[in-house]
Amino acid sequence: MDEAPEPIPVTRTVDCGTAKLLPDVDRPRAWLLTVDGAPQSYVDLDAPAHLEFEYVRRLAHVLDEAAEPGRPLDVLHLGGGALTLPRYLAATRPRSRQDVVEADRGLLALVTEQLPLPEDCGITVHAEDARTVLEAAPEDSADVIVADVFGGSRVPAQLTSVEYARVAARVLRPDGCYAANLADSAPFGFLRGQLANFATVFEHLALIAEPSVLRGRRFGNAVLLASRAPLPVAALARRTAGDAFPARVEHGTALRRLIADAVPVRDAEAVASPVPPDGAFSVG
Repeated sequence: MDEAPEPIPVTRTVDCGTAKLLPDVDRPRAWLLTVDGAPQSYVDLDAPAHLEFEYVRRLAHVLDEAAEPGRPLDVLHLGGGALTLPRYLAATRPRSRQDVVEADRGLLALVTEQLPLPEDCGITVHAEDARTVLEAAPEDSADVIVADVFGGSRVPAQLTSVEYARVAARVLRPDGCYAANLADSAPFGFLRGQLANFATVFEHLALIAEPSVLRGRRFGNAVLLASRAPLPVAALARRTAGDAFPARVEHGTALRRLIADAVPVRDAEAVASPVPPDGAFSVG
Protein backbone atom coordinates (compact mmCIF):
# COMPACT_ATOMS: atom_id res chain seq x y z
CA MET A 1 0.00 0.00 0.00
CA ASP A 2 1.42 3.36 -1.02
CA GLU A 3 2.10 5.83 1.74
CA ALA A 4 0.37 9.21 1.64
CA PRO A 5 2.60 11.88 0.10
CA GLU A 6 4.45 14.18 2.44
CA PRO A 7 2.56 17.47 2.90
CA ILE A 8 4.35 20.44 1.41
CA PRO A 9 4.20 24.11 2.42
CA VAL A 10 1.74 26.35 0.61
CA THR A 11 2.55 30.03 0.00
CA ARG A 12 0.06 32.53 -1.35
CA THR A 13 -0.30 36.29 -1.60
CA VAL A 14 -3.42 37.33 0.29
CA ASP A 15 -5.03 40.71 0.94
CA CYS A 16 -2.90 41.52 4.00
CA GLY A 17 0.46 40.10 2.88
CA THR A 18 2.01 36.71 2.25
CA ALA A 19 0.34 33.72 3.88
CA LYS A 20 2.07 30.37 4.40
CA LEU A 21 0.65 27.03 5.48
CA LEU A 22 3.48 25.02 7.01
CA PRO A 23 3.01 21.31 7.80
CA ASP A 24 3.92 19.99 11.25
CA VAL A 25 6.37 17.13 10.81
CA ASP A 26 5.19 15.57 14.08
CA ARG A 27 1.45 15.55 13.33
CA PRO A 28 0.36 14.21 9.90
CA ARG A 29 -2.52 16.65 9.21
CA ALA A 30 -1.51 19.62 11.31
CA TRP A 31 -0.64 23.04 9.87
CA LEU A 32 0.75 26.35 11.04
CA LEU A 33 -0.63 29.44 9.30
CA THR A 34 1.61 32.51 9.16
CA VAL A 35 1.07 35.90 7.55
CA ASP A 36 4.24 37.89 6.79
CA GLY A 37 6.12 35.60 9.16
CA ALA A 38 3.81 36.11 12.12
CA PRO A 39 2.04 32.97 13.35
CA GLN A 40 -1.73 33.31 13.03
CA SER A 41 -3.21 29.87 13.65
CA TYR A 42 -2.37 26.23 14.23
CA VAL A 43 -4.83 23.50 13.20
CA ASP A 44 -4.76 19.73 13.46
CA LEU A 45 -7.46 18.47 11.11
CA ASP A 46 -7.46 15.05 12.80
CA ALA A 47 -7.59 16.47 16.33
CA PRO A 48 -9.48 19.80 16.36
CA ALA A 49 -9.43 19.88 20.16
CA HIS A 50 -5.61 20.07 20.09
CA LEU A 51 -4.73 23.74 20.61
CA GLU A 52 -1.10 24.71 20.19
CA PHE A 53 -1.14 28.43 21.00
CA GLU A 54 -1.47 29.49 24.63
CA TYR A 55 -3.84 32.40 23.97
CA VAL A 56 -6.11 30.12 21.90
CA ARG A 57 -6.31 27.68 24.81
CA ARG A 58 -7.36 30.58 27.04
CA LEU A 59 -10.12 31.54 24.64
CA ALA A 60 -11.13 27.87 24.52
CA HIS A 61 -11.35 27.83 28.32
CA VAL A 62 -13.83 30.69 28.05
CA LEU A 63 -15.92 28.68 25.59
CA ASP A 64 -15.70 25.64 27.86
CA GLU A 65 -17.08 27.65 30.79
CA ALA A 66 -19.74 29.52 28.80
CA ALA A 67 -22.38 26.83 29.49
CA GLU A 68 -22.72 23.35 30.90
CA PRO A 69 -20.60 20.76 29.03
CA GLY A 70 -21.88 19.81 25.61
CA ARG A 71 -24.59 22.45 25.35
CA PRO A 72 -24.58 24.07 21.88
CA LEU A 73 -23.71 27.75 21.71
CA ASP A 74 -24.38 30.57 19.26
CA VAL A 75 -20.99 32.17 18.67
CA LEU A 76 -19.86 35.06 16.50
CA HIS A 77 -16.15 34.95 15.67
CA LEU A 78 -14.60 38.21 14.53
CA GLY A 79 -11.42 37.16 12.76
CA GLY A 80 -11.02 33.77 11.17
CA GLY A 81 -7.42 32.73 10.65
CA ALA A 82 -7.38 28.98 10.05
CA LEU A 83 -10.71 28.60 11.92
CA THR A 84 -9.04 26.92 14.90
CA LEU A 85 -11.58 27.89 17.58
CA PRO A 86 -14.65 27.27 15.42
CA ARG A 87 -13.34 23.76 14.69
CA TYR A 88 -12.68 23.26 18.40
CA LEU A 89 -16.20 24.31 19.38
CA ALA A 90 -17.78 22.18 16.66
CA ALA A 91 -15.94 19.17 18.12
CA THR A 92 -16.62 19.91 21.80
CA ARG A 93 -20.15 21.33 21.47
CA PRO A 94 -21.82 19.71 18.45
CA ARG A 95 -24.83 21.51 16.96
CA SER A 96 -23.42 24.91 17.90
CA ARG A 97 -24.19 27.67 15.39
CA GLN A 98 -21.09 29.66 14.49
CA ASP A 99 -20.56 32.61 12.19
CA VAL A 100 -16.97 33.49 11.33
CA VAL A 101 -16.10 36.89 9.87
CA GLU A 102 -12.79 37.35 8.05
CA ALA A 103 -12.10 40.47 6.01
CA ASP A 104 -9.13 38.99 4.14
CA ARG A 105 -10.85 37.22 1.25
CA GLY A 106 -7.61 35.74 -0.04
CA LEU A 107 -6.76 34.26 3.35
CA LEU A 108 -10.25 32.84 3.76
CA ALA A 109 -10.07 31.25 0.30
CA LEU A 110 -6.69 29.69 1.11
CA VAL A 111 -7.88 28.23 4.41
CA THR A 112 -11.17 26.84 3.17
CA GLU A 113 -9.47 25.33 0.11
CA GLN A 114 -6.45 23.77 1.83
CA LEU A 115 -7.98 23.05 5.26
CA PRO A 116 -11.62 22.28 4.46
CA LEU A 117 -14.25 22.30 7.19
CA PRO A 118 -16.16 19.11 8.01
CA GLU A 119 -19.62 18.82 6.49
CA ASP A 120 -22.58 19.86 8.65
CA CYS A 121 -20.26 21.40 11.25
CA GLY A 122 -22.50 24.42 11.86
CA ILE A 123 -19.79 26.89 10.83
CA THR A 124 -20.62 29.63 8.31
CA VAL A 125 -17.81 31.86 7.03
CA HIS A 126 -18.28 35.43 5.82
CA ALA A 127 -15.69 37.41 3.83
CA GLU A 128 -16.68 40.76 5.32
CA ASP A 129 -15.58 43.54 7.65
CA ALA A 130 -15.91 42.65 11.34
CA ARG A 131 -17.36 45.95 12.54
CA THR A 132 -19.87 46.05 9.67
CA VAL A 133 -21.10 42.53 10.41
CA LEU A 134 -21.31 43.21 14.13
CA GLU A 135 -23.37 46.35 13.60
CA ALA A 136 -25.78 44.40 11.37
CA ALA A 137 -26.12 41.40 13.70
CA PRO A 138 -29.46 40.88 15.47
CA GLU A 139 -29.87 42.05 19.05
CA ASP A 140 -29.39 39.37 21.75
CA SER A 141 -28.27 36.82 19.15
CA ALA A 142 -24.92 35.56 20.49
CA ASP A 143 -23.90 33.59 23.56
CA VAL A 144 -20.25 34.49 22.95
CA ILE A 145 -18.41 36.96 20.73
CA VAL A 146 -14.78 36.01 20.13
CA ALA A 147 -12.67 38.84 18.73
CA ASP A 148 -9.29 37.84 17.35
CA VAL A 149 -8.87 40.41 14.60
CA PHE A 150 -5.42 41.50 13.49
CA GLY A 151 -4.58 43.52 10.40
CA GLY A 152 -1.06 42.23 10.07
CA SER A 153 0.05 42.24 13.71
CA ARG A 154 -2.28 45.00 15.03
CA VAL A 155 -5.92 45.16 16.09
CA PRO A 156 -7.62 47.63 13.70
CA ALA A 157 -8.65 50.98 15.18
CA GLN A 158 -12.33 50.49 14.35
CA LEU A 159 -12.40 47.62 16.87
CA THR A 160 -10.83 49.56 19.73
CA SER A 161 -13.50 52.17 20.61
CA VAL A 162 -16.24 52.45 23.22
CA GLU A 163 -18.81 52.65 20.42
CA TYR A 164 -17.60 49.24 19.25
CA ALA A 165 -17.97 47.90 22.81
CA ARG A 166 -21.57 49.14 22.88
CA VAL A 167 -22.35 47.35 19.61
CA ALA A 168 -20.91 44.13 21.02
CA ALA A 169 -23.11 44.50 24.11
CA ARG A 170 -26.21 44.89 21.93
CA VAL A 171 -25.50 41.65 20.06
CA LEU A 172 -24.77 39.58 23.18
CA ARG A 173 -27.50 37.90 25.18
CA PRO A 174 -27.91 39.14 28.78
CA ASP A 175 -25.66 36.38 30.13
CA GLY A 176 -23.36 36.38 27.10
CA CYS A 177 -19.61 36.90 27.14
CA TYR A 178 -17.27 38.98 24.97
CA ALA A 179 -13.73 37.58 24.69
CA ALA A 180 -10.94 39.38 22.81
CA ASN A 181 -7.33 38.54 22.09
CA LEU A 182 -5.28 41.71 22.56
CA ALA A 183 -1.55 42.41 22.80
CA ASP A 184 0.38 45.10 24.65
CA SER A 185 3.25 45.76 27.04
CA ALA A 186 3.96 48.11 29.95
CA PRO A 187 2.80 50.80 30.60
CA PHE A 188 -0.30 49.22 28.92
CA GLY A 189 -1.69 52.38 27.37
CA PHE A 190 -3.66 50.41 24.78
CA LEU A 191 -4.86 47.68 27.13
CA ARG A 192 -5.95 50.15 29.80
CA GLY A 193 -8.00 52.05 27.22
CA GLN A 194 -9.68 48.81 26.11
CA LEU A 195 -10.57 47.96 29.71
CA ALA A 196 -11.97 51.46 30.18
CA ASN A 197 -14.10 51.02 27.05
CA PHE A 198 -15.67 47.79 28.21
CA ALA A 199 -16.02 48.92 31.83
CA THR A 200 -18.30 51.66 30.51
CA VAL A 201 -20.65 49.07 29.00
CA PHE A 202 -20.26 45.85 31.00
CA GLU A 203 -20.47 45.31 34.75
CA HIS A 204 -18.06 42.37 34.89
CA LEU A 205 -14.54 42.29 33.44
CA ALA A 206 -11.56 39.95 33.64
CA LEU A 207 -8.14 39.70 32.03
CA ILE A 208 -6.19 36.50 31.37
CA ALA A 209 -2.44 36.75 30.76
CA GLU A 210 0.87 35.27 31.76
CA PRO A 211 2.37 36.82 34.91
CA SER A 212 5.42 38.08 32.98
CA VAL A 213 3.13 40.09 30.69
CA LEU A 214 1.04 41.44 33.58
CA ARG A 215 4.21 42.50 35.40
CA GLY A 216 5.36 44.43 32.34
CA ARG A 217 8.40 42.28 31.64
CA ARG A 218 7.54 41.58 28.01
CA PHE A 219 5.10 42.25 25.17
CA GLY A 220 2.44 39.57 24.94
CA ASN A 221 -1.16 38.49 24.54
CA ALA A 222 -3.93 39.26 27.02
CA VAL A 223 -7.48 37.93 26.75
CA LEU A 224 -10.08 40.52 27.78
CA LEU A 225 -13.44 39.22 29.03
CA ALA A 226 -16.59 41.29 29.51
CA SER A 227 -20.13 40.37 30.49
CA ARG A 228 -23.25 41.80 32.07
CA ALA A 229 -23.45 38.60 34.15
CA PRO A 230 -20.82 37.36 36.63
CA LEU A 231 -17.88 35.67 34.93
CA PRO A 232 -16.70 32.16 35.98
CA VAL A 233 -13.48 33.62 37.36
CA ALA A 234 -12.61 30.76 39.74
CA ALA A 235 -13.13 28.08 37.10
CA LEU A 236 -11.10 30.02 34.54
CA ALA A 237 -8.33 30.55 37.08
CA ARG A 238 -8.13 26.79 37.68
CA ARG A 239 -8.03 26.02 33.97
CA THR A 240 -5.43 28.65 33.07
CA ALA A 241 -3.21 27.79 36.04
CA GLY A 242 -3.03 24.21 34.77
CA ASP A 243 -1.75 25.10 31.30
CA ALA A 244 1.79 24.37 30.18
CA PHE A 245 2.37 28.14 30.29
CA PRO A 246 0.25 29.14 33.30
CA ALA A 247 -1.71 32.38 33.25
CA ARG A 248 -3.45 34.52 35.85
CA VAL A 249 -7.02 35.78 35.83
CA GLU A 250 -7.19 39.37 37.03
CA HIS A 251 -10.52 40.94 38.01
CA GLY A 252 -12.13 43.29 40.51
CA THR A 253 -9.75 45.54 42.43
CA ALA A 254 -6.69 44.46 40.43
CA LEU A 255 -8.33 45.52 37.17
CA ARG A 256 -9.55 48.80 38.63
CA ARG A 257 -5.96 49.56 39.64
CA LEU A 258 -4.78 48.73 36.12
CA ILE A 259 -7.42 50.95 34.51
CA ALA A 260 -6.57 53.77 36.96
CA ASP A 261 -7.20 57.09 35.17
CA ALA A 262 -7.63 55.62 31.67
CA VAL A 263 -10.71 56.94 29.88
CA PRO A 264 -12.86 55.36 27.16
CA VAL A 265 -11.62 55.84 23.61
CA ARG A 266 -14.17 57.13 21.10
CA ASP A 267 -14.22 56.29 17.40
CA ALA A 268 -12.76 59.67 16.50
CA GLU A 269 -9.64 59.07 18.64
CA ALA A 270 -9.31 55.29 18.29
CA VAL A 271 -5.99 53.87 17.11
CA ALA A 272 -4.75 50.40 16.25
CA SER A 273 -3.02 48.32 18.89
CA PRO A 274 0.74 48.85 19.30
CA VAL A 275 3.27 47.47 16.84
CA PRO A 276 4.88 44.37 18.40
CA PRO A 277 8.63 44.59 18.94
CA ASP A 278 10.79 42.72 16.45
CA GLY A 279 10.61 39.00 17.07
CA ALA A 280 7.68 39.11 19.47
CA PHE A 281 5.44 36.89 17.35
CA SER A 282 7.66 35.69 14.52
CA VAL A 283 8.75 32.22 13.47
CA GLY A 284 11.93 31.20 11.76
